[in-house]
Amino acid sequence: MATRVSYPIEIKMKAIEMRLGGVTKREVMGQLGIRNKSQVETWLRWYRAGELHRLEQPVGKRYSYGKGPE
Repeated sequence: MATRVSYPIEIKMKAIEMRLGGVTKREVMGQLGIRNKSQVETWLRWYRAGELHRLEQPVGKRYSYGKGPE
């Protein structure tokens, strides 16, 4: 079973900035040490949807829209 990895908000935002700047997903993963290939696209999807609060949520936690962590 794979271990879940929690990335700091700074890494997530850097990955988003790099993807928006045209850097390939593979390069972003290599430079920032991200193991899951779909993770970067998930963060980018949340960013584009304006769901920035989701970038700060703990691994494995889901919050209802607009509620965020308590």
